[in-house]
Amino acid sequence: MSSQSSKILVVDDSPDNVFLIKTILEEEGYTVSTAENGISALAQLQASPCDLVLLDLMMPGMDGYEVTRRVRGEMNLQQYIPILLITAHDAPNVAYGLDLGADDFIRKPVTVDELLARVRSLLRLKHSMDERDEIARQREDFVSRLTHDLRTPLVAADRMLALFQQGALGDLSAQMQEVIAIMARSNINLLSMVNTLLEVYRFEAGRKTLAFQPVNLNQLLDEVIGELTPLAQEKGLVINRDASIVTGDAIPPTIGVGASPTVGDRLELHRLFTNLIGNAIKFTTSGSVTIRLKTIKLSNQQDVSESSDYINIEIADTGPGIPLEEQATLFERFRQGSHKISGSGLGLYLSRRIVEAHHGNIVVNSELGKGSVFIVSLPMKK
Repeated sequence: MSSQSSKILVVDDSPDNVFLIKTILEEEGYTVSTAENGISALAQLQASPCDLVLLDLMMPGMDGYEVTRRVRGEMNLQQYIPILLITAHDAPNVAYGLDLGADDFIRKPVTVDELLARVRSLLRLKHSMDERDEIARQREDFVSRLTHDLRTPLVAADRMLALFQQGALGDLSAQMQEVIAIMARSNINLLSMVNTLLEVYRFEAGRKTLAFQPVNLNQLLDEVIGELTPLAQEKGLVINRDASIVTGDAIPPTIGVGASPTVGDRLELHRLFTNLIGNAIKFTTSGSVTIRLKTIKLSNQQDVSESSDYINIEIADTGPGIPLEEQATLFERFRQGSHKISGSGLGLYLSRRIVEAHHGNIVVNSELGKGSVFIVSLPMKK
């Protein structure tokens, strides 16, 4: 990173120190701005991010520790900004500042060579991280565009295959019908994978906007089950629908799924339960898939909402179960299971993103040979 393109913010309550450091840096061609205290520094960073912060550790009011903590923890900066702590020789240990997220430190009185060397080192770090982030953005944009463009021919192929199956283009022999059916299933699977990948990148790029409204979970689950029942029937599986509500002592029994107890994006929730129930059917060779609803009272929970009332949607199957070592990473991106028909590793990751966007939680309980239970907890509307 050239000095001519680098902006440095110097934060120090001593005018003499600011003048000295500013003079040294400007002689090297850097653009330097200054702040006399932590509050002013945070305001400048919020208004106009720089490439490097030189931060005095001991300042009245808000010290360098607090500035570092806020920059790393509270400020929503688009790019990473290295922090170089400046401390006196008799100052407390700077390890705490480094633990809070500072990148390096230099002791007063500063020498010209050491100051410039540390500045150059941190600007190289900044440049490398910016390049990495840009490559990641370009890759995600490419995948998003490619995925979007792939949908058009896949949708067209799906419609053409449907016309063949309906006999609109002439009678087909039994052998041709079988081949067309295989092609149609493969095309649907590929289209589903493309749609999932597109949704994942929309979430990760921050381009996903959810439309929240009251959702009748009873009705929604009935729709999903109706759409997936043919798949279960092909495998001889039974789908059990447990519509009873198990109510905690602290929850009024009048709160039920028929009263639209949760607010969410209906389309995304439909996608979520289609994926979870579809997976249960996919990985279960015999037995049943059971969907249950429970209203619960969560205590000592700080994760999802101001309300502590939730509705649990449980999807239980009688499949082979999931090994314990796989359960810990099951909802991570591109984590495929060891099952022979495991998919792309994106379905459960997308499911987690959808649940978290609804301020909920998703977990799995599973035991080899005894099936699995996926539990989605969503905040209830009162």
